[in-house]
Amino acid sequence: MGSANRGTKRTGSAEKVVTKKAKINNKKAKAVSESEEESDSPASDSASEDELDSESSDDELDQSSDSDDELDQSEDELDKDEIKLGEDKEEDDEDEETEDRVVDPNKKTSAEQHAEQRKLLAERKLQRKSGVEVQHIKSVWERLRVKSPKPPKEVRDKLCDEIWKYAQDCIKDLVMKHDASRVVQTLVKYSSKERREVITSSLKGNFYELATSSYGKYLLVKLLHYGSKDSRELILGELHGKLRKLMRHREGAYVVEDLFVLYATADQKKQMIREFWGAEYAVFKDSGKGKTITEVAEESVEKRTTIAKNLEGTITASVEKGSTGFQILHAAMREYVQIINDEEARTMIELLQDQFAELIHTAEGCEVACTLIAKATAKERKQIVKSLREHALNLFKNEFGNLVVTTLFMTVDDTVMVHKAFQAEIADHIGEIVADKFSRRPFLYLLNGLDGRFFNPMVKKELQKYVELSKDTSKKPSDQRRSELLEKFSPLFYKGIAESTTDILSENIGAQFVSEVFLNNAPVSDDKRAEAIDALIEAYKGDIDDEEHLINNPFSVRMLKALIQCGKWNNKTKTLTKLEIPGLGAEFGVKFYEEVIGEDLSKWISNKNTSFVVVALFESVGEKAQLQKNLKKLKKEIKAAAAAEDNKGAQLLMKLTGF
Repeated sequence: MGSANRGTKRTGSAEKVVTKKAKINNKKAKAVSESEEESDSPASDSASEDELDSESSDDELDQSSDSDDELDQSEDELDKDEIKLGEDKEEDDEDEETEDRVVDPNKKTSAEQHAEQRKLLAERKLQRKSGVEVQHIKSVWERLRVKSPKPPKEVRDKLCDEIWKYAQDCIKDLVMKHDASRVVQTLVKYSSKERREVITSSLKGNFYELATSSYGKYLLVKLLHYGSKDSRELILGELHGKLRKLMRHREGAYVVEDLFVLYATADQKKQMIREFWGAEYAVFKDSGKGKTITEVAEESVEKRTTIAKNLEGTITASVEKGSTGFQILHAAMREYVQIINDEEARTMIELLQDQFAELIHTAEGCEVACTLIAKATAKERKQIVKSLREHALNLFKNEFGNLVVTTLFMTVDDTVMVHKAFQAEIADHIGEIVADKFSRRPFLYLLNGLDGRFFNPMVKKELQKYVELSKDTSKKPSDQRRSELLEKFSPLFYKGIAESTTDILSENIGAQFVSEVFLNNAPVSDDKRAEAIDALIEAYKGDIDDEEHLINNPFSVRMLKALIQCGKWNNKTKTLTKLEIPGLGAEFGVKFYEEVIGEDLSKWISNKNTSFVVVALFESVGEKAQLQKNLKKLKKEIKAAAAAEDNKGAQLLMKLTGF
């Protein structure tokens, strides 16, 4: 459109009357010749008033002026062309000594031309099918969609009724247009259940077209969100058999993802995934129903090959389209990795090795990632670790991502490479990592193995499955691999305890992690261990009457008791297994008593929580630090504290001391 107006102005310039010297005449003649050539071009022809009425100009206006914003943009382009032409004229003026301009009084300005175009466009819109109704509906919708302030419910219902009056007979004409589609979306949002059912029914047979439309897909998602169970079944039923095609479509893939994640039932999800197995399962809904993919694949080699080929095709196409993060694709991948052979595994790893981070946020994606890591060669694992390195923090803290890290710790022989990849990325966040429910688990594995206190039976079973899968490609014994990694990461644990003591000890799971680090005697230099112990003792100094004091958390008492007793509780034998660890036990108890409790012993006995710490000190320290002598001086205080029903620690202390 901009070029059309540019052609008109150059033609007008060429027709002006000028008076110059001979030298200038030659130059101007050349300019006129160029302008005449341009005026003969299609751009000039399209700018004439006759061409505005032609069919080609109609199409151009329809395509470029569907909204006021686009017309404004066209107007901006026209203004820019005017400025540019003005600059061209100024350059010509510098070369000319004299020039007389004759202005055409009938020539229209850019604003006038644009106004005519807008008027023409409005007339054409009214002439389209349901044009009058659409324009009226849009004017009512403008009042309905106001957000600040929102219209009252009574007004909103009245406006919805008015829109419905005009829209109910032309729903199909509205849904494929940008602004009109938004009207129907608003109508679906605020309408009654019955009206939504009518809208859904009126669009029956058009759901695939909606799913693949840039504008219609939003309406389809709204119908799924606000629709009834029957409406969703109607939509899913119509899309059945077309899901593989939709997954390869830029717009349709998002609709399928929402349908799978948010609205499909468990049985419907299984049905949707079976469709990816091949044409047989896409045509016949009940084909393969009640069977797992492994059971179907075991029926014959041909079935396994066909299903694997179909799944691979869908997965590859979707990944190349940028849909790697979709949960439905993860579910399809999980089916695929259960039946792949080694050659197919190599291809799958190559396809995903740079996109593993997009798998970790779903349970299905996590299983795919862990399975491929277990089946990968040393070279492939190196590439996978490299791609995950920049996402290390999110990987550790994610509900499923932490299992991917644990699988790496359990299967990758190159422990130096694994340590280097993650150490630098998590070093500055170690305090928050060890105090987080999920991110601490890979490190708890290094400290305790697959201890049932931290890994539930289902998770343990899954992780052990990956170890079995990795036997062909992992050579080191598991204990050796775990020991090497623990030795490399341990200094980071102590560093975190020393630098983020209060933050870690403020959380139950953080205090628990501190206990595990010390009681498992994680390897580190003596000075680093001593530094962490000093920081820990320093954190418990202060007035225990302060509600914010760390000791008033029950989990703090449990941790201190464990460090003072220097032992692990055995649930089977119901006894404490004593350990010999530098800096813990009696040595830690004496230091804690002298630096933290001191003259406040009476307070610690009277507090229902801290009295248990005194009991642990009495049992571990004995006569050291003159604790017994100091306790004898506090017989009355101990008896008074034991009289309180809720102070079980003081009661136990009185029994142990014999007071």
